Amino acid sequence: MQFPGHLKYTKTHEWINQGEDGLLWIGITDAAQDMLGDLVYVGDVKTGQTLKAGDTAGVVESVKAASDIYAPVDGEVVAFNDALEAEPQKLNSAPYDAWIFKMKSTSALDTLMDAKQYQSNVEAAK
Repeated sequence: MQFPGHLKYTKTHEWINQGEDGLLWIGITDAAQDMLGDLVYVGDVKTGQTLKAGDTAGVVESVKAASDIYAPVDGEVVAFNDALEAEPQKLNSAPYDAWIFKMKSTSALDTLMDAKQYQSNVEAAK
């Protein structure tokens, strides 16, 4: 299981990367895709919507289950990774390369977990 040190994490298994474009790039973690299994759908992300931290931003579905994707911070959804509509399995093969949506936010990321905290959280849940 991978826990890249440059990312921030949520308890609900989203990873967050501050892109060079100033936007937050959000995806699901290696642990999340492992728990879900083979993904068959990623969507319901509405570009232009304003979300509060913890609001549902979209959904991922696998052959085993469906799971909401949550906004890690307050902000506006500015992009959805359309490539995942045709190839949701990219989240299984490379979860940290396949972002799901991007947000514009002025919220601080210091309330989110770092890699060590997230890894401890995942291991405690087993």
